Amino acid sequence: MKILPSLKQLEYLVALDEEKHFGRAAEYCNVTPSTVSAGIRDLENLLGSVLAERTNRSVMMTPFGQEIAEKARSLLRSGEEIMELASTRKREPLTGALHMGVIPTIGPFFLPSVLPDLWQKHPELQLFLREEQTEPLLDKLRRGVIDVAVIALPYSLEELDVQILFDDFFQFACSEAHPFAQLTSMSPDKLEREPLLLLEEGHCLRGHLLEVCKLEKHKNHTEFAATSVFTLVQMVAANIGVTLLPELATESSLVRDARISLVPLEQPSARQIGLVWRKSTHRREEFEQLGRALVPRFGQI
Repeated sequence: MKILPSLKQLEYLVALDEEKHFGRAAEYCNVTPSTVSAGIRDLENLLGSVLAERTNRSVMMTPFGQEIAEKARSLLRSGEEIMELASTRKREPLTGALHMGVIPTIGPFFLPSVLPDLWQKHPELQLFLREEQTEPLLDKLRRGVIDVAVIALPYSLEELDVQILFDDFFQFACSEAHPFAQLTSMSPDKLEREPLLLLEEGHCLRGHLLEVCKLEKHKNHTEFAATSVFTLVQMVAANIGVTLLPELATESSLVRDARISLVPLEQPSARQIGLVWRKSTHRREEFEQLGRALVPRFGQI
């Protein structure tokens, strides 16, 4: 009978591949660096090949090590799904631990409103939240670090299922002192000539403003790129430029208290807000129930 790698060895390998450091990998696995090092060495002896090149300061995965680490992630996800399936058979939906991710252009505007109501209806739910930009968040979802994520669409969702929650419409935003502040609607030709403020690269809202709102050819971007919607609103209030804001943000106190004017778009455009999870999960019904619990609270912020 062939000797197979243990799940612990594979866990150490995946952690080392992600952290590129024995100390941080050990912290991730809640063991000592020497334990991780010994586990990797035993795995290398078992496979008959070097998985990681070590120096005093760094770790570099070999191509073979990267390939094995990727397969190990799949095996670890399967192991987690076995435990997940067993746990869900023993408890009611929306009880116990649930790890949910949310992107920065959504989280601050709905979490304070939705969570109290969610916890009141499901007091035994232990919700762990993580806020990150879309791509690293979906990477964590695919690797099983989180269970579900609230993101904005359109976005590539390979290996993931999505439940659409609602449409989040955009509005033109400018300073109260701007000549367009009194308009009843904003046309594409007027918008094209304005200095458009955007979020920095990595935020999907940046792409949505350019793509969903038919602004792919907009050449009048400012050099400034905001790190958050909060910064974007303050720059608009200072009359440095204009932008488009999603309804989630415009209904928040952040915008209501700022000295900016909101103008509906002549051609209404929206991003979709969706709850996504892995297609392989055994908690689909529970996640669909979570999505239904979130829908009524959106748009009431």
